[in-house]
Amino acid sequence: MHIGVLEDDLDQQAFIEQCLLTAGHQVSLFTRANELRRATQQRSFDFLIIDWWLPDSDGMDVVAHLRQHDSWRGPILFITASQGEDDVVKALEQGADDFLAKPLRPSELIARVSALGRRSGYATLRPASACPETFTLHTEEHYISVAGNPVDLTEREYRLATLFFSKIGELITRAHLLELVWGIKGDVSTRTVDTHVSRLRRKLELDGRHGLRLRSVYQSGYRMETCQTTNVEQVAN
Repeated sequence: MHIGVLEDDLDQQAFIEQCLLTAGHQVSLFTRANELRRATQQRSFDFLIIDWWLPDSDGMDVVAHLRQHDSWRGPILFITASQGEDDVVKALEQGADDFLAKPLRPSELIARVSALGRRSGYATLRPASACPETFTLHTEEHYISVAGNPVDLTEREYRLATLFFSKIGELITRAHLLELVWGIKGDVSTRTVDTHVSRLRRKLELDGRHGLRLRSVYQSGYRMETCQTTNVEQVAN
């Protein structure tokens, strides 16, 4: 998931970021409420983590504003040093989906984020059943092997690849890819997606020789398709 973290304590911020990155999430960090509010209007987030005490606002007010005025529907995890029952109830009433008291524990933080993500329909992407055995996704180490050979991918290329492998046969628009992989609104004009897809197709040999072809769909996006295995000479021709 693409997770926005609003936390003004830089040590806590770095700790949360490391936990989330380890779990395979994309993270954007904010220290002020106005920065987060602005970002939610410009980029796409799947999940928000919000601290109570902030230099320019009250975290509970931020949650309430996101729910009531910005129509934010994604999960929100509220964090604070307070453990009072009244504070927990107030946070939930303002619109938080869960409450976690500091000091944060890494395993519990990741587990709660995963649980809220599942509840909201997000899950770890897995290869579709149609994926040939030639391709192996190593979800813990974040790399892909082709015919037993590991392929060097950037983190963004890996996220892009797992999305295609999980939706074999389905059209994925450029706008959707921009939102899911880059975390930005899909109505911008950019060649970024096309460049990354072209590089991914070359690195993973998604040209039909292993039974999968990553095909461009004119003015729409891309589709990963199964096909008859094609030898290298046929691909070249």
